[in-house]
Amino acid sequence: MRCGAFFRVRLWLMLKWTWDRCSSVSHHTPAKVPTKNQTKLANGETEVHHRPKRGWIWNQFFVLEEHTGPDPQYVGKLHSNSDKGDGSVRYILDGEGAGSIFIIDEVTGDIHATKSLDREKKSHYVLHAQALDRYTEEALEPKSEFIIKVQDINDNAPKFPDGPFVATVPEMSEVGTSVLQVTASDADDPTYGNSARIVYSILQGQPYFSVDPKTGIIRTALADMDREAREHYTVVIQAKDMAGQVGGLSGSTTINITLTDINDNPPKFPQKNYQLYVPESAQVGKPVGKIKANDDDLGINADIKYSIINSEGANTFSISADRDTKEGIISLKKPLNYERKKSYTLHIEGMNTHADPRFSYLGSFKDTATLKITVGDVDEGPVFSIDHYIMDVYENAPRGTEVGAVTARDPDSRNSPVRYFLDSKEDDERYFRIDEITGVIRTTKPLDREDITWHNITVMASEVDNPSLLSHVPVTVQVLDVNDNPPEVAADEEIILCESSRPGQVIQTVTAVDKDDFANGQRFAFALPSQLPVNPNFTLKDNEDSTASIIARRRRFNHLTQELYELPIVVWDGGEPSLSGTSTLTLRVCPCQRHGRIRACQGEAFLSSAGLSTGALIAILLCIIILLAIVVLFITLRRSKKEPLIISEEDIRENVVTYDDEGGGEEDTEAFDIIALRNPAAAEELKFRRDIRPEARQHCGLLRSRRSPSVDLDDVDVQEFIKQRQVDADLDTSVPPYDSLQTYAYEGQGSPTGSISPLDSPGTQSEQDYNFLDEYGPDFQRLAELYGRADSDVSTVCDSNLVQTKSV
Repeated sequence: MRCGAFFRVRLWLMLKWTWDRCSSVSHHTPAKVPTKNQTKLANGETEVHHRPKRGWIWNQFFVLEEHTGPDPQYVGKLHSNSDKGDGSVRYILDGEGAGSIFIIDEVTGDIHATKSLDREKKSHYVLHAQALDRYTEEALEPKSEFIIKVQDINDNAPKFPDGPFVATVPEMSEVGTSVLQVTASDADDPTYGNSARIVYSILQGQPYFSVDPKTGIIRTALADMDREAREHYTVVIQAKDMAGQVGGLSGSTTINITLTDINDNPPKFPQKNYQLYVPESAQVGKPVGKIKANDDDLGINADIKYSIINSEGANTFSISADRDTKEGIISLKKPLNYERKKSYTLHIEGMNTHADPRFSYLGSFKDTATLKITVGDVDEGPVFSIDHYIMDVYENAPRGTEVGAVTARDPDSRNSPVRYFLDSKEDDERYFRIDEITGVIRTTKPLDREDITWHNITVMASEVDNPSLLSHVPVTVQVLDVNDNPPEVAADEEIILCESSRPGQVIQTVTAVDKDDFANGQRFAFALPSQLPVNPNFTLKDNEDSTASIIARRRRFNHLTQELYELPIVVWDGGEPSLSGTSTLTLRVCPCQRHGRIRACQGEAFLSSAGLSTGALIAILLCIIILLAIVVLFITLRRSKKEPLIISEEDIRENVVTYDDEGGGEEDTEAFDIIALRNPAAAEELKFRRDIRPEARQHCGLLRSRRSPSVDLDDVDVQEFIKQRQVDADLDTSVPPYDSLQTYAYEGQGSPTGSISPLDSPGTQSEQDYNFLDEYGPDFQRLAELYGRADSDVSTVCDSNLVQTKSV
């Protein structure tokens, strides 16, 4: 059939070539075919040539591919209208395949193909043909291009380049559900005939799947395909060209189709009743057994949640699902006791966690089973009657005093005897011991509550038949108090006593402490020691509320006279029997401001009284240090300067002032007191010695003892008086080591009636109270202390009355 078509085309080409040749018009041309439209003549004229029509006309030739005949395949014939048939025209051919694939007869112009061609490798060839004069080699026709097409035959079968294929489709899918589309390719010419027209068909996989013959889409062909029944399918698809006609070529591919799982199967227990043995010694929280419900689904569709649905089993056991094995793990929630309960019944339910509503018509996706657990008897250790024992015993109780008893029994049915002993790791000092048969605990030594109030020990018990089984119980022993400690006055610091204290004024309120507990130490009584004489300075008042007040008995105290006082106090507790203790308190005398605030008592009190903060004190100290450093630096610089060899008295740069006065200096300005001249008796009582330190001032009685008892101012004259004063000055060891001038302006015995001057009466005592001066501030307070001190402590002025005038 294809040969007939080829010959029809060939015949049409030959007819067309003949028509073109007959209808062509020949023009006068020179023997040589001109190559240009114009030719320049010798005389300068230009000859115009008209282009003649071609002697042959063709577009293309056809040649069948895959030609296997013994002779070369005839392609076509070239012929020029200049060819007269005398052999003077020579045809030549060049281009693709010329001379190798395609050859031409130079005389006749016939073209033949010498090789078998493959259209799928090269579908056409472009060649050029020309007619030449055999003798002159002149071109009779211009070079012309033509195409030789390789005509296709059905020599390529369809192929699936991407095969084999793998596809999935959910199980239980509806009929016609698309699975996969396959596409085959054909190397033949799709524009010529049916060589590349493919039709698909299924060779294997029916009746489960089908394929669309034109598109190659594979679809399900059977309803309710169950993955649990069959999961994998192999489908073979064929592609055939020539539109599936007889004689067409075909190719095939394989598609492996897997049904994916959906939750269409509920869990099922293989059996409805199970039994499990669990010993009573099983540990709480540990697994004791397993149970599993089967589910034919996969993945999350097979996830099962287990639960115990009856209260008897849920109170003692728990169940959880293992993700890997899908098993239900049964664990113990409470200890088992064979003697109390020998078996348990568990109703276990297994239910899918992911349900598919499309299959709700199949019913609930869960199942139940019954598990009977038998508790096994195990030899257990002794069991104490209670979990914690609390006992008590009085302190100082004699050795062997019974504290209490513990009891334990064998919980097993054989009731083996029990032996008791203490844990040696705890009671290192061995305060207690226990009777191994009765369990009675006794002391091994007297106990002291003030040392250890609570003792924690551990009692262990074991069975006689099986000593390796031990039980432990904690025992707490409280040591009860006995009144065996005397009370003491609580005084952490010394008591401050203000100098301005008045009689009846409360100096301090004291309390007591007792090492005994509250029951024996809640009430205290206070008193001064009865065996000591009455204290002239202080008294004690019992406030009857376990406190006492220290009260001053006299007016004013002087820290210069006596700084510390000791006060013994006796205190009794309220225990049975009552105990007493004596404590000595120390009272320190200190100057105080108004309202009893301390003015100065220790070295740092002076600074604190000024109201200076710690920061201010530090600043002051830094300033002092800086000033001292400046002074030292200045002196160092002065000394480093070179002194001149001769210092002129007229040199005023040094400002040197020289004094040759050998007098007593500035202190001599007050050395002469007119009172000593006017009334020596009064001067002896009132005047202070300027050349004696205040610390050296003695009691007036001591000064009077230094006087010569033979001197009487009323019986001697002035000469004798001065001599006696000279002797007193020589015997006085408190004067400076240098000479001093003493002047006495004694005018004699005076009038028999005596002097009316107030200077003659220094020894009279005043009953006036100077405490009102405290209200005017610290300056007047010192004045009140000076004038009031003589009224409270001594009857005469305690200062030296020596009047001295000294000069160096």
